[in-house]
Amino acid sequence: MAVVKELLRAENDGTLSFGNYELDAKKKLGDFEFKGNLYKVKTYREITKLECNETFVYESVPGTAVRNLRITDQEISFSVEGPEDAEITVGAAENTEYQVLLDDVNVGHMTTNMGGKLSFSVELSEGKSVSVKIVKV
Repeated sequence: MAVVKELLRAENDGTLSFGNYELDAKKKLGDFEFKGNLYKVKTYREITKLECNETFVYESVPGTAVRNLRITDQEISFSVEGPEDAEITVGAAENTEYQVLLDDVNVGHMTTNMGGKLSFSVELSEGKSVSVKIVKV
């Protein structure tokens, strides 16, 4: 897996890919229409952030590359790559319990806060992606 050179793109399977952790300076891409929604990405070495219709979707510190982001009422799934371990926060339903799986390994159940944010750490290394699945319990 590699960075997303165009910063944000729609995939043929109906998912989104975004993020370029190789950039030294912050780059933004806004007003990206996908399935009737407007997405905005901000990405570089230190952070990657995605919003949909001005609502928080994803953030990683440091920056990452995300492939095949799929969000349903029951599940959020994607693959993530970065040069080093990252703290990832995703937007989900408020005060809801989720099971988090990294490369199909259950790392536990987590409950979102009142803002619907769920945070977890992922061990990353350059050139290796980690599969993330967050399932509503």
